[in-house]
Amino acid sequence: MSNNVNYLDYLAKSWVVTSILGLCLALSSGCSTTQKVDIKQTEVNCAFLTKDCSLLTIGGKEQTGLRYINARAKWTQYNKIMIDPVTYWGGDVTKISASDQQMLVNYFFEQLKEQLSEKYEIVTQPGVGVMKLDVALIDAETATPVLRSISMIIPQAHMLSNLKYLATGTMPFVGAAQAEAKLSDSSTGAILLLVVDKQIGGGAFTNGFQWQWGDAEHAIDHWSELAATKLSDLTSGKVLPQ
Repeated sequence: MSNNVNYLDYLAKSWVVTSILGLCLALSSGCSTTQKVDIKQTEVNCAFLTKDCSLLTIGGKEQTGLRYINARAKWTQYNKIMIDPVTYWGGDVTKISASDQQMLVNYFFEQLKEQLSEKYEIVTQPGVGVMKLDVALIDAETATPVLRSISMIIPQAHMLSNLKYLATGTMPFVGAAQAEAKLSDSSTGAILLLVVDKQIGGGAFTNGFQWQWGDAEHAIDHWSELAATKLSDLTSGKVLPQ
């Protein structure tokens, strides 16, 4: 009888776990992931890209929310990349503390470096065949964001597996986080690529999709992986700019 009870208990627990996983998969956001938010050019405050924002158009399903690609650029000539410090933009009353801002931009820089180094040689000086990447993390809830924090090179950063070990437990974003990026020719300054993308938090389906540190980590990882993959497709000639 005891064995039967244990077996039934095991089945019940397995069913609960399976049901929860199934529900997470059924919801487009999942239980611990973020999801893309559709955005319009007229609704975005391009604090970082400023006047270049006018070049953006709506991206497709597997692309960033807004994008611009220079179709005239000779993409296959690029095999190196410079990564400028990642910046954080927010308002006077931003909900994210200065220390949390610093953790986010430092982590973002390290993830970009890690992902892009698998595709390109990372350099610190402009030159022929060198792209220059500038990335900003924006508090999307702020009406007029300004520069608040700049990433720093931290020797021990490679030892940090994720943000949750650094987090204070507060919500780093409420609503959505926005990333803006500009890729240019390091020698001429010609714009090669512009993107704006917004992600909302995942979390549990009962919390209104509020941001948590795991969401911030996932969004940054997603953006970094996307940057490396899409750039590699363009510079290898695998896909044509359009």
